[in-house]
Amino acid sequence: MSEQGYGTPLIDTNLFITVSGPPGCGASTLCTRLAEAMDCPYVAGGDIFRDIAEERDMTITQLSAEAQESDEIDRALDQRLRSIAEQWGTANKPFILESRLAGWLAGDRADLRIYLDAPEDVRMDRIRDREETAAEMGVREVGEAGRYESYYEIDVDDLELYDLHLNTARWSQGGVFELVRTAIEEYDPEADEGAFGTTPVDIEA
Repeated sequence: MSEQGYGTPLIDTNLFITVSGPPGCGASTLCTRLAEAMDCPYVAGGDIFRDIAEERDMTITQLSAEAQESDEIDRALDQRLRSIAEQWGTANKPFILESRLAGWLAGDRADLRIYLDAPEDVRMDRIRDREETAAEMGVREVGEAGRYESYYEIDVDDLELYDLHLNTARWSQGGVFELVRTAIEEYDPEADEGAFGTTPVDIEA
């Protein structure tokens, strides 16, 4: 098995993969390592959210508060994510898109859709040093779920569409990576009997 960087095994694939989950689920850690192993770009919804905050000269907390008052912020973020999914969905090159709604927004453009989770106390402990406090992030998590239901009729607790669902508290970071790596390497499009379908997301207000 060939390796690169800090000993991360290379993954020979051209799959478009989405990774979703609540704050503190371990998505950023997994995606960073996957992107290195797959030697591919990785776009995170959190980074785009921060870009929007910078464009508006606002803090993450301020933008999060505004998003709870108006659907414009969420729709602007999700439009950018969907545009990225549309671009990479036809590229036939490896790519990773990570956000709470990545699997929904990518739809059948994605080859594999992954959902990560962990018990709330574990997730809150993981985000202790982030810009947002655990309490603020918890409020944002609940608020986002309600807005997705209101705007798009998406139930973020409905995990049927995901091909792989992992509780990242049960394995080490390396263990989670190995599980996902195996899923990617063992995926055979010719043996694929079909992903769960998703209803197209209408982002326009």
